Amino acid sequence: MKPIFLNLVQIAAAVQLAIAIMNVFIVRILNWKTELSRVTLLLREVFQVHAWFISITLGIFGMLSWRFAAEFAGHQSALCKWLACGIGLFWGIRTMLQVTYYSSSHWRGKPGRTVIHIALLLVYGGLSTIYLWVAFA
Repeated sequence: MKPIFLNLVQIAAAVQLAIAIMNVFIVRILNWKTELSRVTLLLREVFQVHAWFISITLGIFGMLSWRFAAEFAGHQSALCKWLACGIGLFWGIRTMLQVTYYSSSHWRGKPGRTVIHIALLLVYGGLSTIYLWVAFA
């Protein structure tokens, strides 16, 4: 087992757990209560359920990665390789969506939002890189 892989998987696990917790409070963090109150009840409920399930998914990714970090890093299990590949693809797709789906009007010309946009690209891309590197090393 390469110690760097173990450390990277543990860092990735902690980052995902942090994102999962923050996502539960995303409406408060981004001050979206007013915007959400304007949409239909169904859309608001779907948004809230999706936010919770994203948090649950990321929590599962984080907990599995933390608990089985040595197995991920040691390439001892085909299941861990497949899981690392799946999580890597999940974050890779999320990185691509950050660039291709969201309108640049949300951040262009707004220094604070530009910093957040770049930080998210680095975090999401970093998570993808870690998991795919672990999966295919």
